[in-house]
Amino acid sequence: MHLADLIGPEAVIASLKVKNKKQLLQELSARAARLTGLQERYIFDTLLQRERLGSTGLGQGIAIPHGKFAGLKRITGICARLAEPIDFDAVDGAPVDIVFLLLAAGRRRRRSFEGARPHLAAAARGPCRGQAQSLARRRRDLCGADRGRHLPRGLRTASPTSIEIG
Repeated sequence: MHLADLIGPEAVIASLKVKNKKQLLQELSARAARLTGLQERYIFDTLLQRERLGSTGLGQGIAIPHGKFAGLKRITGICARLAEPIDFDAVDGAPVDIVFLLLAAGRRRRRSFEGARPHLAAAARGPCRGQAQSLARRRRDLCGADRGRHLPRGLRTASPTSIEIG
């Protein structure tokens, strides 16, 4: 399983212009609604509730907002490079400019969902961060940047933008 199996070209936002965390979550919710068929407000409210528990800003300019959603059968991911870094209440206090949104099936165990987050964080700190920096020039590059890494056991391809938890 490659990063491209989780985040396809249509799930990449090259230069997202937002002013704050709330606006970012709204924009990502709108894109996720188009990709999944879920209601935009349902996605936004779920992400906002998760952020109230604690920031998903991991540090080093990376955030991985996420939530579980009834009606999804597989994890869906979106990657965005922000036009300008924003405050995201990250653990290191640094502004965020790379965001991976993860939506998982609501009925799955936490262990299955949590397995995808470390993979994305490692990819963002390594080869994908460099790819994301040049995303405005070549949107498809991010999806092929991590060919040497695999998603955790139990995750398999369902479509170019989604994976199933097995």
